[in-house]
Amino acid sequence: MSKRKARETHVPVGECVAQLQKVLRERLCRGELPEKPEGVDAQHKHLLELLRRTALHGESNSVLLVGPRGAGKTMLLKSVLKELSKEKDVNKTLMQVHLNGLLQTDDKIALKEITRQLHLENVVGDKVFGSFAENLAFLLEALKKGDRSSSRPVLFLLDEFDLFVHHKNQTLLYNLFDVSQSAQAPIAVVGLTCRLDVLELLEKRVKSRFSHRQIHLLSGATFPDYVQRVQSKLWLPEQFPDQRFAQEWNNSVKALCEDKSVEDALQRHFNSSKDFRSLHMLLMLCLSRVTVAKPCIKPADVVEASRVCFADAKANMLHGLSILELCLIIAMKHLNDVYEGEPFNLQMVHNEFKKFLQRKSSTMYQFEPAVVMKAFEHLQQLELIRPLDSPGARTQREFQLMRLLLDTSQIMEALQKYPQCPTDVKQWAMSAFA
Repeated sequence: MSKRKARETHVPVGECVAQLQKVLRERLCRGELPEKPEGVDAQHKHLLELLRRTALHGESNSVLLVGPRGAGKTMLLKSVLKELSKEKDVNKTLMQVHLNGLLQTDDKIALKEITRQLHLENVVGDKVFGSFAENLAFLLEALKKGDRSSSRPVLFLLDEFDLFVHHKNQTLLYNLFDVSQSAQAPIAVVGLTCRLDVLELLEKRVKSRFSHRQIHLLSGATFPDYVQRVQSKLWLPEQFPDQRFAQEWNNSVKALCEDKSVEDALQRHFNSSKDFRSLHMLLMLCLSRVTVAKPCIKPADVVEASRVCFADAKANMLHGLSILELCLIIAMKHLNDVYEGEPFNLQMVHNEFKKFLQRKSSTMYQFEPAVVMKAFEHLQQLELIRPLDSPGARTQREFQLMRLLLDTSQIMEALQKYPQCPTDVKQWAMSAFA
């Protein structure tokens, strides 16, 4: 009876909303691992078996996880390691070395990181090694507790694997694969990459030492699965303090996912990217609109959040330009159309702008050449235009060839949203894009 009363205790709306924000933000931002990844049972089983053989039986292996960004490669690996750590003797013996191609940009940095993660800085000390192979062999030897069978297994996890390919002579990869193939020490090398052609980038000697095991993760999620994921991410658990509030919230989430405008917005995201990280960003934007006065997510919130997610950064940048800079952009687009995409220079753009002024017979847009030059340079700094020549080329600034990095739709959208844009400029733009 007391439990039932506790469940029915009414909590103020402000506290409910604060608790709601806390629960859902933790879920969306921390990205807690699911008990078992969805739709990758075969891949999960394969990887778990490989790493188990290394951890328990000292068998060396190498494997690549291949799939597009957001397909769940890291999640799959973390899930396997989590399951593996629950097994007896694994947690005490298995050592992990995490390397990332974006951080360890050469073999020297990678070797320092391997030494640090294996806690062997004191063992290495001031020793000088003749080669990378000698250094790595020494590190692995230091992990031995006696004979080879009692050596501690080491798991090397190489994120952004394709970036390690560009290291000089691929020394790191060669030595890791060589150790795993020759069974000098029990190690497993797991590479994560989004490049399907990564094996073609390996040198012959490296490729010959790789096991050629690849585990592919290709997203097979359907749109109903995607909508179901949205619903589950916004769903409040039974343990929520105010059961009545939780029930009303869950009912509103269910109705939200069935709304036609919400379905259209989610379909657009699904077609653009099945990456759940982008979905979490969308849901976070929706969640930020929940207040005490409006303690639920409305379809209009999802539509607006979707618009923000798909907002064109360059088009938004155009809204802050001066009238002169906007006129120069229109002149560039006009030149692009007339000369079929050929590059232009400041002199050509200025001449096109002067033609517009002559047609209008207006002194409103009369600017000194130095001011026009400054505006042109500002557009280059914003990366709305880029030079064709290398920075060292000796060309007068007025005659340096440029290309426009905007398309018609971006410019037209900016003109429509530009605050107090003069009518004659809009008409000139329309005539240029007709």
